[in-house]
Amino acid sequence: MASVTIRNAVKAYGPMQVLHGVSVAARDGEFVVLVGPSGCGKSTLLRMIAGLESITDGEIDIGGRVVNELEPKERDIAMVFQSYALYPHMTVRDNMAFSLKLSRKSKQEIENEVRRAAEILALEPLLDRYPRQLSGGQRQRVAMGRAIVRHPAVFLFDEPLSNLDAKLRVQMRGEIKALHSRLKATMIYVTHDQMEAMTMADRIVVMRAGKIEQIGSPLEIYDHPANSFVGGFIGSPSMNFVDGTVVEEGGRLVLRDVSGTLWPLGEKARAYVGRSVQIGVRPEHIRVIEGGIAASVLNIEPTGSETHLQVEVNGQPIVVVVHDRLAAAVGASIGIAADPDRVTLFDQQTGVRLS
Repeated sequence: MASVTIRNAVKAYGPMQVLHGVSVAARDGEFVVLVGPSGCGKSTLLRMIAGLESITDGEIDIGGRVVNELEPKERDIAMVFQSYALYPHMTVRDNMAFSLKLSRKSKQEIENEVRRAAEILALEPLLDRYPRQLSGGQRQRVAMGRAIVRHPAVFLFDEPLSNLDAKLRVQMRGEIKALHSRLKATMIYVTHDQMEAMTMADRIVVMRAGKIEQIGSPLEIYDHPANSFVGGFIGSPSMNFVDGTVVEEGGRLVLRDVSGTLWPLGEKARAYVGRSVQIGVRPEHIRVIEGGIAASVLNIEPTGSETHLQVEVNGQPIVVVVHDRLAAAVGASIGIAADPDRVTLFDQQTGVRLS
C-alpha cells in the first residue's frame, strides 16, 4: 500500500480554474473521503490522482513517487466508478480477471486471485453470471472485485453508491468499510452524501468551489466546523443559523436576533459582547420545553426513532430533532430552548468559526 500526497494542485480549463492550490494527504492505509456539493472539484481531483485528468500545476505523489507525468496504468491505482463499467458480454469471473489477462498472468494465478476476491465479496455463487443477471449491489461488488485482484497501492472510489436505493446504500457502506478493514488499503472516496462521509471516513476533506474548507475526523468536523458552510453541509438535518448581536442581559449572555428574540449563550461568548455574529446550533441540541422561546410548528416529520420539527420563531425557520413522541400539531405553539454550551459562534461576514 502507499500514501497519497497532493501539493498545491491546480486544475484549469483554459481561463477557467476549477481547483485552486489544493493540498491534502492520505496516509498509508487510511480511508479518506472527499465530500462537497456538486461542482466543488472533488471528482476532478480524484481523476487527477488516477491520471484521467492532467494536472495544470502542483504535484501528486503516490508512495513517494511524483506521478504527474505517468499514465494511469503506471500509477498502481484501481478505480471503482459510479457506473460500474462492467463488460456486459463477459461473466463475473471474466470481468474480474480481465486486467490480469492483459498483464499476462498465468491461468492459475488469475484463478487464485479471482477466487480470493470473490470470497472477500461473497461473489462465489455468481462467478458464472453476466452483469444483466445481477442486482445493483452485486454489480458494484463485481466492480470492487475487479479492483481487488490487482493488489493496487491505492483504491479510488468515484460516488460508487449513487445508483443504489437507500437500503442498499446503507448495506454497501458497511461492506466497503469492512473491505477497508480487511485489506488495510489506502482508499480515497468521493461522494456528495455527507452521511456516507460521516459513517465511512477516517478523515473527511470538505470541499467547496475548488478549495478545501476543512480536513478532520468525522466527529471533529461535526462538533467543530471551521466555518458556517461546513456546519451547514455536514449533518442531517442541517445546522440552524441565527444572526444577531451578543449582549449581556440580567447577568446572562444572550444573542439578540433581528426580531428581538433572546437566545441564551455559554460563557465562551463573553469575548464577543457587542459584536454582530451568527450562531449555529444542531437540531438535536434544541429541546421542546414549557416557557422556552415561543415557536410555531410548521411541519412534523416522524421518522420512527426521532421526530423532525420544522418551526418558526418570529419568521426565523428552525429545525428541532426530538427523540420522544410529541403531542403537537401543525400550527401549534410550543417553547424551545437551545443548549447554550452547544451553540457555535461564527463571524457574520466571513462565516469563520469564532468559538
